[in-house]
Amino acid sequence: MSSKPFSSPHPQKNTAEILWRCLRYLKPYWKLTSGVYAAMLVIIGISILTPQFVRWIIDIGIYENDLLLLGRAVLGLLAISAIKAVLMYLQGNWTEVASQNVAFDLRNAIQRKLNQLSFSFHDQMESGQILTRTTQDVERIRFLTGRAILRLVEGLVLLIGTAAVLIWMSPSLGIIVVLTLPLLIHRAYVFGRHFRPLSLKIQNQLGVIASHVEQNLRGSLVVKGFAQEDAEIDAFLAQNERWFGLSVQAARIQAVNVPLLSLIANFGTVIILWYGGYLFSQGELTLGMLVAFITYLAQLIRPLSLFGRIVPILAIAASAGERVFEILDAVPDVQDDPHAIEMPVVHGLVRFDDVSFGYNHNHPVLRDVSFEVNRGQVVALLGATGSGKSTIINLVARFYDPIEGRILIDGHDTRAVKLHSLREQIGIVLQDTRLFAASIHENIAFGDPSANEAVIIAAAKDAQAHHFIMEMPDGYDTQVGERGVTLSGGQKQRIAIARALLTDPRILILDDATSSVDTETEHLIQTALMRLMSGRTSFVVAHRLSTIRKADLILLLDKGRIIARGTHRTLLETSSTYAEIYQMQLRPQERSLLGDQR
Repeated sequence: MSSKPFSSPHPQKNTAEILWRCLRYLKPYWKLTSGVYAAMLVIIGISILTPQFVRWIIDIGIYENDLLLLGRAVLGLLAISAIKAVLMYLQGNWTEVASQNVAFDLRNAIQRKLNQLSFSFHDQMESGQILTRTTQDVERIRFLTGRAILRLVEGLVLLIGTAAVLIWMSPSLGIIVVLTLPLLIHRAYVFGRHFRPLSLKIQNQLGVIASHVEQNLRGSLVVKGFAQEDAEIDAFLAQNERWFGLSVQAARIQAVNVPLLSLIANFGTVIILWYGGYLFSQGELTLGMLVAFITYLAQLIRPLSLFGRIVPILAIAASAGERVFEILDAVPDVQDDPHAIEMPVVHGLVRFDDVSFGYNHNHPVLRDVSFEVNRGQVVALLGATGSGKSTIINLVARFYDPIEGRILIDGHDTRAVKLHSLREQIGIVLQDTRLFAASIHENIAFGDPSANEAVIIAAAKDAQAHHFIMEMPDGYDTQVGERGVTLSGGQKQRIAIARALLTDPRILILDDATSSVDTETEHLIQTALMRLMSGRTSFVVAHRLSTIRKADLILLLDKGRIIARGTHRTLLETSSTYAEIYQMQLRPQERSLLGDQR
C-alpha cells in the first residue's frame, strides 16, 4: 500500500511570512509574552553590567587594595546574580505557558478545520499526514514561538548591546567584533536557505511513513490474508530508506555549517584576545578592562554559536508552519452560502433536477439525473459498481455539491440552506458501519449527547439491539474498541440504526445495510429498519430482494444515468435490463429465502 504526501494547491510563501504568521498566534497571550521579553531585557542589562562590576572590582577593589569596596562590590554582584536567577525562572515559565497555549490553539484550529472541510479534501489528504501535522509539526511551531525565537532575539540584543559597550570601552577592539558579524549573518542566511526545503521534504516523508503504518494497521487482515507481509515490509523499508537518506543529507549540511559558524565567531575572539593583550602591554588598557573585555567575549560566544543551532530550528519551524497552514488555509468545496437560511423542519420531498457531478471534473459520475421522491417513500438505488448509487446519497446529504443542476428538499435548494440545519435532519446507516472507541451508550447517543438513558434504551430496543447489549459484560457501558472491533457486523449495524433512530431524522440514507449478514441477523435488522423507515423518506443502496420489493421507487443506474425507474413489478414488465438483473441476481435470493422458510 503506497502513500504520498498531500500536494497543496496554494502557492508557497517565503520563510519570513510563515514565521511571522506563526508568531501571531502569541497575540492573545501578549501579557505573558511582554513579561517574557521585559525579563529578557533586564537579564541582558544585568549580563552587560556584570563585566563592568568585575572591572570595578579589579581596578579599584583589588588593584588599589580597597577591601571595603571589594566586599560591597562582591555582595552587589551576588544580589544581581540572584535577581537574574529569579527573572530567568519567570522567563522560562512564562515562555512555556505562552507557547503551550499556541500549540493548544493550533490543534483546536486544525481539528475545527478538519471537521469543516469537504470530503474532497479528505479524499486527497491521508490520515498519516494529518496526524504528523497535528502533532509533530505543531510541536515544532510551539518550540519556535517559545524558546527558539526568544533565544534568537535575546542573542541579537545581547550581541548588539555587547558590541556597543566594547566600542565604547575600546573603539579599535569593538570594530574588530563588528566586522565579524556580516560574515556570520550571511553564512546563517545561506544555511537556512538550503536547509528549509530539505526539512520540508523530511517532514513530508515522515507523513508518508505514518500513513503507511496507519494503512497497514487498518488493513492487517488483508495483508495477512493475501500473504503480503514481506511485500509490505519491503515497501515500508523503501519509504524508511528515503527518510533516512534525507535525514543524512540534512545532518551533513548541519555538520558543515554549525562548526563553520562557530569558527567565524571564535576567529574574531582569537584576534581580540591577541590585540587586547597587546594594548594591555602598551598600557592602553587596564587589567580590569582586559578582564571585562574577555568576559564580554565569553558572553558573545554564546549568542554567536546559538545562531548555528537556531537557524535549522527556524527552517524546520517554517516547513512545519507551511504544512499546518496548508490545512488551515484549505477552502471547503461545500460550505454555507453567506445568505444561507436555516432549513425548516423537513417533510421529505426530494427532487433531483438535471444533476451532473464528478469527483474529477473531467470524468462525470452522474449525468443529467432527474427524479422526484415524495414524502415517506422508499427509494432503492440499483446498478453496477460505479454506476452512481453512492454518489446520489452523497449529494442528498450534501457531502458534495453538483457541478450542474440542483437538488431540492421541500423546495429548498440544498446550497441555499445551512449545512448543519440540513444534516441534522438526515440519518445515515452505512454498509461500513463506523463506531467510535467508546461505550455503546456513547455511540448510540453520538447524534444527541444530551439524550437520557431511557431514550437511548428505547432507541436500542427499536433497533433490535437491547437484548445483545444487555448480554455484554458492562451492558450499555461496554467499550466497543476502535471502529467497534469487538462487535459483529450485525451488532454494529443495529447500534448504527439505534444511533439514527435517536436523532429522529426526516430523511434516511441506508447504504446496503444488510448485504453482509446471515438470514437471522438480516431479519432482526430488517425489523429495525422497518421501524426506522416508517414515515421517513428513505434512500437505500440495495442488493437484496427483500429491500427492493418494499421500495416505492426503484432507480436503475448505468454509467451515471437513470436507465429505468418504477416499482419492482412495473420494472419486470418494462425494463429488460432490470428483468435480467432479477433473473441473474435477485431470483436466486428468492429461492434461497423460500428454502429457509421451509
